Amino acid sequence: MRINIIEDDRVFNKLIEHTLKLNPDYEVSTFFNGKDFVKNLGDNPDVVTLDLGLPDYTGNEILKKIKKFNPEIDVIIISGQDDISTAVQLLKEGAYDYITKDENIKDRLLHAINNIKTRKSLKNEITQLKTEIGNKYDYKNAIIGDSPAIKAVYALIDKAVNVPNINVSVYGETGTGKELIAKTIHYNSPRKDKPFIAVNMGAIPRELIESELFGHEKGAFTGAINTKKGKFEEADGGTVFLDEIGEMDFNLQVKLLRVLQEREITRVGGNAVIKINTRIITATNKDLAEESRNGNFREDLYYRLLGLPIHLPALKDRNKDVLLLSGFFLKTFCKENGLKKIELTPRAKKKLLGYGFPGNVRELKAIVELGAVLTNNNVIDEEHIVFSSTQGEMEMFGREMTLKEYTESIIRHFLKKYNNNVLKVAAKLDIGKSTIYNLLKRDKETELN
Repeated sequence: MRINIIEDDRVFNKLIEHTLKLNPDYEVSTFFNGKDFVKNLGDNPDVVTLDLGLPDYTGNEILKKIKKFNPEIDVIIISGQDDISTAVQLLKEGAYDYITKDENIKDRLLHAINNIKTRKSLKNEITQLKTEIGNKYDYKNAIIGDSPAIKAVYALIDKAVNVPNINVSVYGETGTGKELIAKTIHYNSPRKDKPFIAVNMGAIPRELIESELFGHEKGAFTGAINTKKGKFEEADGGTVFLDEIGEMDFNLQVKLLRVLQEREITRVGGNAVIKINTRIITATNKDLAEESRNGNFREDLYYRLLGLPIHLPALKDRNKDVLLLSGFFLKTFCKENGLKKIELTPRAKKKLLGYGFPGNVRELKAIVELGAVLTNNNVIDEEHIVFSSTQGEMEMFGREMTLKEYTESIIRHFLKKYNNNVLKVAAKLDIGKSTIYNLLKRDKETELN
């Protein structure tokens, strides 16, 4: 870290220089007047210690020159007088700290510079992470494919990126990458420096979802021991991603509609109106237009959320993107696990291209990674390609069971498919929730015994 000392008292100048040079990480330059320092300002130091009583410039004049040249340079004021009003004024104008020349100056100066060093280090890490995230969610890096179907998605993402205030609705089967699309839009848009907050509407208990989205005041309900910001407040200036929006409770839909109309929220148990500036991206594997026609989803909310609709194609509709994705997943898996390069044989590729992938991209990734584990050399052949979903169905119907056993196997299959979402499974199979809960209870008891 480069530090410049501006101090006309030669003894005190040398004292500060000696103190700082004890740390080999500090590159220290000294100046005895403002004129010489200004000539060398182009060296762009990280920190400047500035004496207020210079013979040719006032400390305030030097401070302004430094901040005009580079606002990121931290300036520590050193003065022989403990003048509170002067200190406050200089701090308002951008000085990092104000230190008086007394017996504690060494400790205070080293402490201030150490804090600056830590802050700059954290800032550099954040900048690096933002760059890495930007690279990760660059269109071509994030979304692998060359099919006409995925190129159409690229075009829509580009429109969403360039219009940062329009809401976006992402549709597609489970496993097609809806959250990836949402992140790609966010991290390539002008909102990228603000938070991206994801909320799975199907994973949060109904009684907690309002507090989760809008926050609550202390004492709003039993257990609300502190005031809590909701996801919309946390994401202010950024993006809220509402996954599985089709699972939202009908009563809560009214409150979300008001947020979209007024761009403001009120915490649970509170009265204060809080303005928000948040883009909303929603995702679902349901047909919300049909859901609204059937009375399961508010039509006015549907049109508010629709914004720019992006439909993600199923993997079976993406031609040879399967092979591009397989190569990408295989390369990434080998790199992350310290494995040598592994490739797919022509027979393995043919087997992959002949499969329908009901689990879409997510399933392909799991199949390729399993193949990399199963092989004993540097190639994945057809015997290493295991389609667990079809094998599971074959196994289920290949055994002789009672009707009750078949029914329970089907329920377990759908629970696994929909991540133990009882409400969704009950709707899909048109059965009562109690049937599923009783099965889960019996399974739990069997497991304990």
